[in-house]
Amino acid sequence: MIQELRFSRLIVGTAQFGLPYGIANRTGQPDFDEVCRILECAVNGGATTLDTAAAYGESEAVLGRALAALGLRERVTVVTKVLPLRHMARPPTAKTAARWIADSVTASLSRLGLDALPLCLFHDPDDLTYIDVLLRLKEQGLVRHVGVSVITPSQVELAIRTPGVEAIQVPVSMLDQRPIRQGWLQLAARAGLTIFARSVYLQGLLLMPEAEIATNLRAALPVRRALEQICLEAGLTMAEMALRYVMSIPGITGVLVGVERAEQMAANVAFAAHGPLPPALIGAIEQAVPDLPAEILEPRHWPGAMR
Repeated sequence: MIQELRFSRLIVGTAQFGLPYGIANRTGQPDFDEVCRILECAVNGGATTLDTAAAYGESEAVLGRALAALGLRERVTVVTKVLPLRHMARPPTAKTAARWIADSVTASLSRLGLDALPLCLFHDPDDLTYIDVLLRLKEQGLVRHVGVSVITPSQVELAIRTPGVEAIQVPVSMLDQRPIRQGWLQLAARAGLTIFARSVYLQGLLLMPEAEIATNLRAALPVRRALEQICLEAGLTMAEMALRYVMSIPGITGVLVGVERAEQMAANVAFAAHGPLPPALIGAIEQAVPDLPAEILEPRHWPGAMR
């Protein structure tokens, strides 16, 4: 587990800073002033870890500019990701992959205004083939810690087997309980990895109006209705229950939430402050959710969605 860096329990996802991310996004990409309000709210509320990526449009550049304007660089820990090699025009060779990864890291440093990346993840687990490149950049002081963003159990196992991986980012939500039921999190924790949870709201599928849910995702509606009933009985909103459920899972270092408005950030800070859910409520949630297909749980299968 990474001990050197200080990660906040609530992590700010900044994909929305660079593009209109998520199926529930109705306001699009926030302007610079709104980004600054979000960051001020987050840091003042203790959410001092920020997640971004080279693949998130202008996110790194906007984040770097905002941190400089607000004087917050020394108060936050930035996690970013290498631009996936699948974006290359041609299949990589060892030489072209090394140059691509080095160029991605250098560009991220420039956009973020940092001398070293506190934690740099591979955005695509397939790119772990070239982890030696990222580890060399670590030796050079350009990267301090190395990890990977994963989706499936086999990718978790690959991360555990790959020397040099210190952290993983895993999708977990009330709808997607595979990491718990299939033991992904337990395996990663036993391997000593720092674990971050993402997709708490499943890109908004848990929160958006039912009538707006696409046809290919409507198989999730009966489960969502069951969860809404649990919310009603518990006196919680879906957003609060969803966040606090993931924050209740043992072994998770930080929980990532994406926002496009300062009001959403303030709400998430307030939810997180309420702490873990009661065990009985956790049990009710887990009992209400069957195993759902990957076509629903993994946005990479959704038409037009980002991976």
